[in-house]
Amino acid sequence: MIQLKDVFEAAVKDSKELPSRPDNEILLQIYSLYKQATEGDINADNPPGMFDFVAKAKYDTWLKLKSVSAEDAMRQYINLIAELSGNK
Repeated sequence: MIQLKDVFEAAVKDSKELPSRPDNEILLQIYSLYKQATEGDINADNPPGMFDFVAKAKYDTWLKLKSVSAEDAMRQYINLIAELSGNK
């Protein structure tokens, strides 16, 4: 039986070969799901500066996933990449 982590790692590879570049909103979602799956909850004690717009967007999107388990984040990531790849 294929393990969730193996499927997740395959989805990470697939994310680099999507048929088209996702918009920024989807890219933030991919980023935050990946971070939640691999690192867990974000360190909310160290927010980025208010003029670092990219870091702030990444921080805010990841923060919304607080308390989501690594396994659930992996599943969401896998489903999102499958949908973007046209494999769903």
